[in-house]
Amino acid sequence: MAEAAGVSVATVSRALNTPDRVTPALRARVTEAARRLGYLGNGAARALASRRSGAMGALVPTLDNPVFAACIDAFQQRLDAHGMSLLVATAGYDAAAETRGLRTLLQRGVDGILLVGASHEPETWALLPPGLPAVVTWTHRAQGCALPCIGFDNAAAAGRMARHLLSLGHRRIAMIAGLARGNDRASARIDGVRTALAEAGMTLAAPLLAERAYSVAEGSAAMTALLDLPDPPTAVICGNDHLAFGALVAARRKGLAVPADVSITGFDDLDFLAHGDPPLTTVHVPAAEMGRRAADHLAALAGGQAPPAPAELEAPVVLRGTTAPPGSARRSSASG
Repeated sequence: MAEAAGVSVATVSRALNTPDRVTPALRARVTEAARRLGYLGNGAARALASRRSGAMGALVPTLDNPVFAACIDAFQQRLDAHGMSLLVATAGYDAAAETRGLRTLLQRGVDGILLVGASHEPETWALLPPGLPAVVTWTHRAQGCALPCIGFDNAAAAGRMARHLLSLGHRRIAMIAGLARGNDRASARIDGVRTALAEAGMTLAAPLLAERAYSVAEGSAAMTALLDLPDPPTAVICGNDHLAFGALVAARRKGLAVPADVSITGFDDLDFLAHGDPPLTTVHVPAAEMGRRAADHLAALAGGQAPPAPAELEAPVVLRGTTAPPGSARRSSASG
């Protein structure tokens, strides 16, 4: 390459590894020579020499949910702007798989790790080498978590949704939550709803509280059980949008109109449900912003620079068409 570009070997090395140390003209000559010769750098050799791989790792529950995909997409794009690449492992909400995934990422020599949530098995935490840049996303100021948190307050967001329903006049409110065990986001959302209802002199417990795996089918099954109760709820808060979509399906199968007969809310703000009939009232999760901020934080740490201070992100309630005061169908019929 040096011969093809008409420069020294040292200049080639600087142009490829520290391009800011050579002039634009020299950098262009080396880049053009590399293109003509089909040169690709040896990442393994570079990592051995620099003790850095130039890659960050992300360990997420799943990429099947678009909200996680949006975070990872933004994370990857911002890493690319920092000149870094991305390795991803998914755990499927399984603790053992999460530990295996983290071990694999670390064995690949990643320069930092993005984690989702602060609830992980001791074996997972023990794998993180001291000093390795790492951030926790999807939560903020997690109790007992020593890592910087880039996310939002799940309990506060769920509480705002419950208070919205209370303000409409609902007094029999149910929740289809995610499985709380091992999932601090799901448990925080339950706590937020429970706190808001307690302020109104109400409780949240079985059979009005159902914990289900995050899927449309589970949401539909849980909603069917709620609607079969002798005194069914007039409003149902769902722990994510997949559960909410399942609840909407179940309500329609029962011949109920949403929101005239029952109000339903979600948590995520998935794009396709914003265009439903009716569009879903939900909590907007700042997935892309978490990804971008996590990339900036990790890139700064890996480069020996001071990272931006983590800030709590907003997770606002997005009011759309699936919530209304209880008894709306009866009032509409009477007025007609």
